[in-house]
Amino acid sequence: MKSDSRRQGVMDFLMEAGTASVEDLAARFGVSKMTVHRDLDELEESGFLRKVRGGASIQPSGLFESDFRYRQKQAIDEKRRLAAAAVAMIEPGQTVIIDDGSTAGGIAGHLADLRPLTVISNNLAVIQDLAGVAGITLIALGGQYSKKFHGFFGLLAEETLKSLRADVAFLSSSAIHGASAFHQDEEVVQTKRLMMAAAGRKYLLVDHGKFGRTALHFLTDLRAFDTVFTGSELSQPVRDALEVAGVSLTVVDGKE
Repeated sequence: MKSDSRRQGVMDFLMEAGTASVEDLAARFGVSKMTVHRDLDELEESGFLRKVRGGASIQPSGLFESDFRYRQKQAIDEKRRLAAAAVAMIEPGQTVIIDDGSTAGGIAGHLADLRPLTVISNNLAVIQDLAGVAGITLIALGGQYSKKFHGFFGLLAEETLKSLRADVAFLSSSAIHGASAFHQDEEVVQTKRLMMAAAGRKYLLVDHGKFGRTALHFLTDLRAFDTVFTGSELSQPVRDALEVAGVSLTVVDGKE
């Protein structure tokens, strides 16, 4: 098996398992441990995984955010509930920003019922979902494509955002610590901040698993959002602490 195909195979396996040992990968692909280490070094340098003792992981840490494909598979039911609840904040005729996050991106599937709308996004999944949909004016932010985040970032995206204004923005975040949101990637943080600055109202959609985590870069105080949508899976003590801190919290129940 060629190295490129093998490395893709390593990523495909990690998308399902989350972590893997060097021994397991060597046996699975029929190569030496040294070859596996070289593959993992290459993938880590490209930002697709992080090496851990004895193997590799695609799960997030304070310095590393997971691949978009992996994040899409996490807390699926909760993310769907948050997106379905958040669309109540939109009225026909408005301009809506949706960020690169897998949680906020779920809003796209609900927008056809609210047409006409103008939608601004750097999220390729959102762009693909809405391209050509009647009644949706789609503004796709340019920039450099990131396979890991499945979106567009950089100077072009940032300059475009500075020239636009929207009624509402929906954002996600990879880590919530106390009453603050964080993210591992500086460029992603910059884009999200510009989205917030461009919108009249701002909403954060974040599943309960993101709370109690931290990451390298501070994004914003949660009080900057008109409300934070999260699932009923979030523990009551955490909810109480956020409310005491002055954070507007909308808890979406999973019950029918």
